[in-house]
Amino acid sequence: MNTIDLHSHFFPREWEDLSARFGGDWPWMKHLGGGKAMVMIGGREFRPVDSACWDAERRLQEMDRDGVDLQVMCSTPVLFAYTRPVEQSLYCAQAFNDAGLELAAKGRGRLKTLCQVPLQDTDAACRELSRAMRSGHLGVQIGNHVGERDLDDEGILAFLQHCAAEGAAVLVHPWDMMGGTRTARWMMGWTVSMPAETQLSIVALILGGGFDRLPPSLRICFAHGGGSFAFLLGRLENAWHNRDLARGQSRHPPSHYLDRFSVDSAVFDARALRLLVEVMGEDRVMLGSDYPFPLGEQRVGRLLRDMQGLSEAARAKLLAGNARRFLGLA
Repeated sequence: MNTIDLHSHFFPREWEDLSARFGGDWPWMKHLGGGKAMVMIGGREFRPVDSACWDAERRLQEMDRDGVDLQVMCSTPVLFAYTRPVEQSLYCAQAFNDAGLELAAKGRGRLKTLCQVPLQDTDAACRELSRAMRSGHLGVQIGNHVGERDLDDEGILAFLQHCAAEGAAVLVHPWDMMGGTRTARWMMGWTVSMPAETQLSIVALILGGGFDRLPPSLRICFAHGGGSFAFLLGRLENAWHNRDLARGQSRHPPSHYLDRFSVDSAVFDARALRLLVEVMGEDRVMLGSDYPFPLGEQRVGRLLRDMQGLSEAARAKLLAGNARRFLGLA
């Protein structure tokens, strides 16, 4: 495998009417014809999608077009259901985990999956992770927070310890973005708040002492290039050294923890990617596209393949080698 896309999403073509089962507004798929659809939440439009979300043959064709050998799929965060009662969130997780495996089974060995879990309940999340790993998932996608609980929360740390014990790769994806009405215009929730959410979750794990308590064997990756973390590391480092309040519970300055996590390459700019590789190191960045959504890389892997000043050995790591190790495929 020369190219592995670590970060892509899927929706099933259809699924059970969860509003009828549980009440309230749940996501559902409104098909519009011609392979187009609208993901709805109750009566509200959420996101336009097309058949690339559920059609394995189309995914394989576009992977061939872009030179992608293996694609890792995960659900879309709108399906997490972290705010629901745990039994409803667990039901939803099991349904979409099984749906992901059904889609992957049509991929002729080139589609793999990450599961989702009811992260608001540690015990239920651990049980579903174990079930999903036994079923064939390579790991888990989690949101970067559960309400006011960040990744250094005791329950979430216990879940991450369980992931390490199970050998599950963890992809952290931002969701439920900060900003409210101030970022409601022009998709600023995605372009402004998403990077900030991801940086917040990395900083919470560092300053909250999470990485000091988690085993080094934990394989954890943050989507979208780690958000704004790499660009603002100097500010974080300066604060840690010069203000006691900025140190939190971490035993070491933030730069000490750069070898404890990975990021994907979804930054869409060669200068940003060059900085990301310089800050994180060539062993800690992996190809991630956010396929098949409009804000994802439209020709998967092109940025990495075309970037100047990158050694061929480093390029090979970023395109596939690092992901093989991260996913436990090496």
